[in-house]
Amino acid sequence: MESQVITNPEEITTLYREHSRFPSLSKACVGPVITSQYGGKYSNIYTEWSQRDLERNENVKFCRQYIAFHDDKSIVYSGPSGNCTEIKGELLSRDSPSGAMKAVIRECSNKGEEKQFLEIWSKNCKVKSINLTGLKKHGKVFDDDQFGCLVWSHSETHLLYVAEKKRPKTCSFFETESPELSGLGDEVETLKADKKDSVIKGEQFVFYEDWGETLVNKSAPVLCVLDVESNNISVLEGVPENISPGQAFWAANDTGVVFVGWRHEPFRLGLKHCPNRRSSLFYVDLSGGKCEQLSSDTKAVCSPRLSPDQCRIVYLECGVFGPHQQCSRLCMYDWYTKTTSTVVDIVSRPREDGFTGIYTSSLPGFCWSADSQRVLLNSPQRSRKELLVVDINTGAVESLTAGSSMGSWTLLTIDRDLMVVSCSSPNCPPSLKLGFLPPAGSEAVSWVSLEESEPIPEIEWRVLTFTSPLEQENQTYPGLSYEALFLKPAKAKEGEKLPLIVIPHGGPHSVFVAEWLLSQAVLCKMGFALLLVNYRGSIGFGQDSVLSLPGNVGDQDVKDVQYSVESVLKTESLDEQKVAVSGGSHGGFLACHLIGQYPEFYKACVARNPVINLASMIGSTDIPDWCMVEAGFDYSTDALPDPAVWEQMLNKSPIRHAPKVKTPVLLTLGEDDKRVPSKQGIEYYRALKALGVPVRLLWYPGNNHSLSKVDAESDGFMNIALWISQHLKL
Repeated sequence: MESQVITNPEEITTLYREHSRFPSLSKACVGPVITSQYGGKYSNIYTEWSQRDLERNENVKFCRQYIAFHDDKSIVYSGPSGNCTEIKGELLSRDSPSGAMKAVIRECSNKGEEKQFLEIWSKNCKVKSINLTGLKKHGKVFDDDQFGCLVWSHSETHLLYVAEKKRPKTCSFFETESPELSGLGDEVETLKADKKDSVIKGEQFVFYEDWGETLVNKSAPVLCVLDVESNNISVLEGVPENISPGQAFWAANDTGVVFVGWRHEPFRLGLKHCPNRRSSLFYVDLSGGKCEQLSSDTKAVCSPRLSPDQCRIVYLECGVFGPHQQCSRLCMYDWYTKTTSTVVDIVSRPREDGFTGIYTSSLPGFCWSADSQRVLLNSPQRSRKELLVVDINTGAVESLTAGSSMGSWTLLTIDRDLMVVSCSSPNCPPSLKLGFLPPAGSEAVSWVSLEESEPIPEIEWRVLTFTSPLEQENQTYPGLSYEALFLKPAKAKEGEKLPLIVIPHGGPHSVFVAEWLLSQAVLCKMGFALLLVNYRGSIGFGQDSVLSLPGNVGDQDVKDVQYSVESVLKTESLDEQKVAVSGGSHGGFLACHLIGQYPEFYKACVARNPVINLASMIGSTDIPDWCMVEAGFDYSTDALPDPAVWEQMLNKSPIRHAPKVKTPVLLTLGEDDKRVPSKQGIEYYRALKALGVPVRLLWYPGNNHSLSKVDAESDGFMNIALWISQHLKL
């Protein structure tokens, strides 16, 4: 019996619109504990959310506050405090440690000119508004996750943030003196001399490197400090010239600033999703300007977090180059003994207790227990994202969410052991929950919901496990299993054979965790079954799994996906004549490989910003090291083109299988993609056109690799849904 899939564009639009209204959580803060006149204790919970607005074609950010009465061990009562309020123009915001003040970096347009302001709010008014653009002490403030920060000193007298280094003014060699100065007398000679010194001729077209995808025009970050009382802003001196600083915070007792420093010589590489860039922890002493390196010179570090007692700093560490995402160490630096220790080491294979290692490039902004003895983090553990607690003295790791019906947990913040979390599943949009961290040795948390999302009864999901057949074993890393998330309509009729969409993830060292995904949920509601494959090489399964893939892309990952598809076709009620494949980035690489290596199997293909030719990509991407490493070669910044290496890269690329392709292909490309430049997709488009294969290309101006702007995301979804429906003949 054939399935009944929704194919009417208006009905699909309605489904997408309904499900796009579910917001996602991005931030939470816990206010100070207040004791009421009756003796009860309560805290205000501030949250920030993001929601797609299809009419305005933008992601809308809004805030909502809640109140939680508690006894320092359990929640007595909780509920919302007022309605939602849209946030406009805020780049960064941070409450002071006491909660008495709030700092905001705001960007707004004034007479067509974009300006940035630093605001200080206290009680019910704005007490300071400083025009950062007008002061011209630095360039634009960084609000990204890689460099950006806005941090109060412990004394609440200073603010620390990161901005682009001020660039000198430039002009043409042929620019003449301005008329208003040329007619003035001797009394303005000094002014003219100053103007001449501040303007450099002939350098207006000098190239400035940036840090790649999503960090365009961010080249030379500097640490900036505001003296709250005097309004004076200074750029911190002492940072080495070959270092780009970021992720900064105040050291114990405000004696200086600790930061991550990325080495940008001989040139900058893409940093987004690339925590393996050579970097170290540094400390700048404010009294003398001396800069001290705190961590190894040969590793990559990120996400340092100071303990509440100001004695220890934990941070993540991994190797330089190699796989972009991999298993990290959790390291700890003791501020007073000046010693570094490894709290949690790299995990090669899943341990007996199920722990697979730490796979994240960002610890929560506040992650310490109140007694400074435990650290909390969220990390993929196979195909789920768990909330983990680490004992810094023993290195013991426990999951606070093991066995939960929710597939994905994210710690937004923890304050005085009060945890604020977001959780979701493939059939359940994000919920907001509170709970106190239990005593050491006990993992039971009594969660209280502030915002509870109801599961969507029409969607079923589960995790499937696969073991490769003997002939597909990796000889260096044998015995590795992998998984896939399987979604299907819950009310499929008996005997009904569902069409299947196969979706391998990008990366390749990434993972699908069992969380809410808008597009997949809507496709399932339309009537499709979906298989989201975490092939060998995915993170969350042990470091051996990650290391098994470099050198085997285009083979091991392709076979893993195909084997999982053929396996599920045997065990589920699916129509083997109606199978489509869809993927982005490395997922697009795999989709295009699959239709070339199995030309009769897939009836429709979608590739979003796909990698098509490793050899042609290496010269134009912001991550040339990725092309080398995944092809099985070591990367060096001084490596020159080698015909033998390029031949191997070409042989591992989908373009080699283009002559065998018969499947209709839809390509969606972002014009501003620096990670996988759009020329990759165009190369495939031309090859298929020349071969007479049905192909359609969608071009999205102003979009980068993620194709995440609301108009591109929504238009892309509609075209993908209709393309698959058309070519599966539904």
